[in-house]
Amino acid sequence: MHLKGHRRSPHVLLAQHAHLPEKLEKLPMNVSEAISTRRAIKWYDADHKMPEDTFRELMEHAILSPTAFNIQNWRFLRVRDPEQRKAIRAVAWGQAQVTDASELLVLCFDTKAWSREPESYWRNAPKEVQDFLVPAIAQYYEGKPQVERDEGMRSCGLAGMAIMLMAKELGYDSCPMDGFDYEAVAEIVKLPPDYEIAFMIAIGKGTKAAWPKPGQLPLDDVVVEDRFEV
Repeated sequence: MHLKGHRRSPHVLLAQHAHLPEKLEKLPMNVSEAISTRRAIKWYDADHKMPEDTFRELMEHAILSPTAFNIQNWRFLRVRDPEQRKAIRAVAWGQAQVTDASELLVLCFDTKAWSREPESYWRNAPKEVQDFLVPAIAQYYEGKPQVERDEGMRSCGLAGMAIMLMAKELGYDSCPMDGFDYEAVAEIVKLPPDYEIAFMIAIGKGTKAAWPKPGQLPLDDVVVEDRFEV
């Protein structure tokens, strides 16, 4: 597929029209502090309720997380029903944060989000960007279930970190979780067809500090330049 004149990278097209939301520009977040102080907290004040406006602020920032082709394929299931929390805890090795944290989010993704009115993801873009990218979405995902799943996991990973960092700014602790029976949780929450679960995040007011970090690898062990040695 070619644009009139010549083919241009979608990244070039986007850069020409990029701008930051006003709210994002004014956000007084100390990112380095949030990153360095965020820990996976297991113990929470079960009596604390997160104010609704705080939760909304948290999630409004979560949905600013990037997704490929802007397909926004994450879905955030907020579990509020105490009985449902108990049912999930029963299939999550009895982990207390499932029931005690103020919020429990099940991060899911729609594997077919790319096919659901894809033009809506680019409705505010210039026409030449729409004409280039909207048809490219189906070309990239159609008939590729592994790509669909990989994309969902990437999207939820990026959104999950945004949620945990924003929670820290708002004065909350968090705990990402994959220690649960995925099939059982899917049944409990009545996961729709074409959806999959990536992981869960518990968010609340921690009552006990995390253990000291058990062992951080040296930077030189994890950063590789140019290529791996065979």
